[in-house]
Order: sequence, then structure tokens, then C-alpha cells
Amino acid sequence: MLFRYGTDSRGKLVKKAVVYTKSEHLISIDRIDPDALQIINRLRDAGFTAYIVGGAVRDLIVGNTPKDFDIVTDATPSRIKRIFRNSRIIGRRFRLVHVVFGTKIFEVSTFRSNAEGSVGNDFGTIEQDVMRRDFTLNALYYDPIQEQIIDYVGGMRDIKKHVLRPVIPMESIFVEDPVRMLRAIKYSATTHARMSFALRHKIRNSAALLGQVSPSRLTEEMLKIINSGHSAEIISEALDTDLYMYLQPAAAAMIYEKKDVEQSYMENLIKLDDLSKNHPDVRLGKKLYFLLYDFVASLTDWKKEVLETVPASELYARTWKECRNFVLPMNPQRRELEFAVKDVLTNLGVSFRQPGSKKQAKAENGTGAGSANANGTSANGEPRKKAKKKSKNKKKKNAVEDKAKENAEIKKLVKEPQPNSISLKDEPMQANA
Repeated sequence: MLFRYGTDSRGKLVKKAVVYTKSEHLISIDRIDPDALQIINRLRDAGFTAYIVGGAVRDLIVGNTPKDFDIVTDATPSRIKRIFRNSRIIGRRFRLVHVVFGTKIFEVSTFRSNAEGSVGNDFGTIEQDVMRRDFTLNALYYDPIQEQIIDYVGGMRDIKKHVLRPVIPMESIFVEDPVRMLRAIKYSATTHARMSFALRHKIRNSAALLGQVSPSRLTEEMLKIINSGHSAEIISEALDTDLYMYLQPAAAAMIYEKKDVEQSYMENLIKLDDLSKNHPDVRLGKKLYFLLYDFVASLTDWKKEVLETVPASELYARTWKECRNFVLPMNPQRRELEFAVKDVLTNLGVSFRQPGSKKQAKAENGTGAGSANANGTSANGEPRKKAKKKSKNKKKKNAVEDKAKENAEIKKLVKEPQPNSISLKDEPMQANA
């Protein structure tokens, strides 16, 4: 274990951070994305410092695979942009740089000052930047060149002890950014870090602050929960801390009203987590199915609706409208929500005609020219391609024959005068008077 020293306000030498070496943090360099390493090396070559920061370091310590590698440096956004041609500056107020490698995007930020609290936008030092981080387990800086972790706030100790502790003072952490409450319950559920009674109490009392958050940010956080593979644990925490009534108010009201619905809802979330873990690339509509099922099932007696032969299109239109309101303020892609609604209705017994079903039925019944069966042969036993070609040639031959007949008729009319027509050869020409 090493220490990083600095000076206090009186110029006295003091310990600023604990530095953990590879033998202590046990992170293998092979687990770092090669493109992230390239970004850090190029920043270092240009004379700047650079570290991997945040959730990636936390995941590497506990043995998980990071989804993203965020990088922090003392280079300003404009300097970063000049170093990397494959980059773009984003954000108006809080400017960041996205460095693009193929389909991968790496977020590179500049150290920020905490002079104006945790939401200020002035550039600063690493010592100031760390005090803006939300929780200690997210406030670790990893240097892949030296293979060291720099810990200013005891984050390594808290990860080992499974403790969730805020860096920012409790009286301002959620006022400055209410979304941190959602992150707190997410970290607690996914890393099994315990929240203190004071922190949990603060979250419950501050839950109403989520009402000020834009629907786009709430949608982003809700989608992260859906895709996390831990939605059941996170939403259970959200219900316990009263956050879910602001994240999904209609679902929360339904759960609070009926205990049997709560049990079924949580069971569906467990199924959602299994799907996310086993098939991480499955489309969002398949995942939204599990959030909608209990609500759609409670709308009406679906067996009765099906027996009364209500058109599927009418049932779908009414249900989609109800589901659109049910998931608010979340705003998923329309086509994904449509897919989920149809999937739920199908499982409840509503039958939808698939595109091309008429053609398929025709082929199965052997009607129509060149219709084929499942073995690749036509109704008369010929191979499918051969039957298709034969049908095409027959149409072409018929068209040629029709054209020939038409031409023959025209020639006949030209050569033979009609009964009532007048021939100039039969009558002598009259002389002029």
C-alpha cells in the first residue's frame, strides 16, 4: 500500500490518498478494453494525466465485466478533440468528449471543481473532482499504466465491506441531483452494498424530488433497470423507498392496491432478469412484456372478449392506448411498446393475422399456380422452382398466342371489306358536272 501526499492550507504535508498496487486490487490489465488503453496512452503522450473512473473500476474490483469505460483527464474538451480526430464534443453546459472506435463510444471528461458544489462546471483538479462523485464506490481512479488504484475517500474499503456511503454531504446530495436516489438503490441491489438507516431515511423523505426530473432522464434510468439483470431487486428497493411511485406511478398504484398483483409483478420481473442474463441482446419489446402483462391481464375478461369475436385490431388499439399511459413517464420506442402489447395479447388468447398469411394459406391448400408444400414441391409433385418456371412460361406462351390471334384479325379486316363498307373499285368515278 502506498500513499499520495499533498499540502494543507498551512502548507503542511498530509496524506491525500491511498494507492493500491496490483497485488492488492488484483485487476488484470487484460480485462481493460484495448481502445480505452489507447485513449489513455495518447493523452499521456500529449502530456496529460488520465484515469479510468467510476463504475468500471468498481466492476473490475468485484469481478464483473464493465459495460463502459469512462475516462477522466486534466485535458480540456477542446484539447481532447484536437488529440482525437475520431471524437466529438457533446453537451452545452457540462461539456464532455465522445471518442468513437467503431461501434464503441468512450466518454472522456475533464476534472471538475467542487467550488460550486457537485453540479458546477468549472475545471479543477483530481482532488476536487473526487469530491463531486456521488458514492465512495464510484470515486476510485484506476491508472492502467502503473496498474494502481488511487483512493481519496475510502472507496476500496467500502466495496470490500459492502457499504454504500455518499461522498457528497447528505443535506445536498439529492437536492442537487435527485437521480442519485435511483443510483443508490441500484448500487445497493447490484453490489449488495448496505445502505445505512440515515441514507435510506433520507431517500424516502426526498422521493418527491424525482417529480422534478425530466421524462427523458427517468426513461434512461428505467431502461437501465430493465436491462440490468437485477430489475427485481432494484424495483423492490424502489418500492420500499417510495421511489417507484415517481418512476412508474401507475404500476406502483396497482401493486400497492392488490397484494396478489405485487407477487405476480415481482415474479414477472424475475423472468425478465433471467431473459436479460441469458439473452442480453434480445429486443426491448420482449422485456417490456413482463412489465405490462399483469396490467393488461387486469383490463378485461380476455376469454370473453375472444369468444365474442371482437376484432383483434380493435382490442389492440384500445389496449395500446391504455399501456401507453400505464408506462408513463417512461417513453420507450413506439415500435417496441407495440411489439410488447401484441405479445401480451397473443399470450392472452387474442389472435393476430400475420403478414402474408393469405399467401401462406393459399400455398398450404395447393391453390393458385405453382403453389408449393413444405417439402419444396408443388401441388402436382413437381419441384418448386420447376413449377414456378413452368407457370411463367405458360403465361408467356398464352400471351404470344393471344397477340398472334389479334394480329391475324387485324390483317383480315384490312384485306377483306366489311359487308356494309364501300369499295372504290366497284363504282365508277363520277365526272364533274
